Amino acid sequence: MLRKIIEINEDKCTGCGECVPECHEGALQVIDGKVRLISDLFCDGLGACIGYCPEGALTVIEREAEPYNETKVMDYIVKGGENVIKAHLKHLAEHGEFAFLAEAKEYLTAMGMAIPFYEIAEKEKHGCGEQNISISGKDLHAKDECGKVGCGEEQMTINKRSEVGNNGSGANDIDRSGNGGDRITAESGKITAGDSNFDNENNGDNKNVGGNEHKNNTPIRIDTELTHWPIQLHLINPSAGHFRDADLLLAADCSGFSYPNFHTDFLKEKTLAIACPKLDTNKQVYLDKLIAMIDSSNIKSITVLVMQVPCCNGLVKLAQQAVEFANREIPVRVIVIGIDGGILNDIMLN
Repeated sequence: MLRKIIEINEDKCTGCGECVPECHEGALQVIDGKVRLISDLFCDGLGACIGYCPEGALTVIEREAEPYNETKVMDYIVKGGENVIKAHLKHLAEHGEFAFLAEAKEYLTAMGMAIPFYEIAEKEKHGCGEQNISISGKDLHAKDECGKVGCGEEQMTINKRSEVGNNGSGANDIDRSGNGGDRITAESGKITAGDSNFDNENNGDNKNVGGNEHKNNTPIRIDTELTHWPIQLHLINPSAGHFRDADLLLAADCSGFSYPNFHTDFLKEKTLAIACPKLDTNKQVYLDKLIAMIDSSNIKSITVLVMQVPCCNGLVKLAQQAVEFANREIPVRVIVIGIDGGILNDIMLN
């Protein structure tokens, strides 16, 4: 597959080995006086080693290479002990490789090993000024330069293993049993996700296609049908439990904003993955994940929800290719949404 990977300029490399310990995946070794990439399988292509080469001999390029294999990397990582494991998890989190991070945690859990606490510190610019953000395996605290959170007085804490159930894969299932959890509204009221008596009583009187406004202009809230997180195709783990034997809704990013009744008409009783075929990079990762969902998670069908714009054709082709390369054949349905929010087409491809 075509992907990012480290390239070593042998003319510049002096064999000092400064970069070797910074590759926690074990992809680099000094052999015969030069640093060598010992296996494509071990190199994640994120370039953590580059800044440690005093000669500038390391660069990230794109070339045909074997896919990075997190399981094989973890076989190597665990031999280095807790600090090496911690450094590897931190490395994946810092670069946003949450699918690989979930896979690494799954590996540790399967091996009966503890997942070590790791912390990431970085600075980002926000509208209220510069903030120091600390992200850990347990919680997140964000403070601006005034010591406040987002220019407010509160401190935000997110517990990654809190109200949403963690299925062990790094992916989260959202509990909707008993009408789901509570959410806080702008009016500081507490509304239960399933508290829709008013909606049910006035179900036939909605004046628009989205079903979110009653004839007397009283707002009607539509309940969410989302059952899991994350949903972005780059971030999801295709082996997560919520995909097993499920019907997949593969939706273009814009579709949920363009069709008012997205949740009830399309998402209900389906698992979700979203992507943008025009702006997202590394489509091969998307293809690999869809194939894995078909063959390993045994998804039963794919419904592709796209906009009428030409760039959305790429998402349809991606689904078709996944079915073509997979060992199982499943039905693919394509629904096209117009920019006015109406359904333009609804067809079965196979």
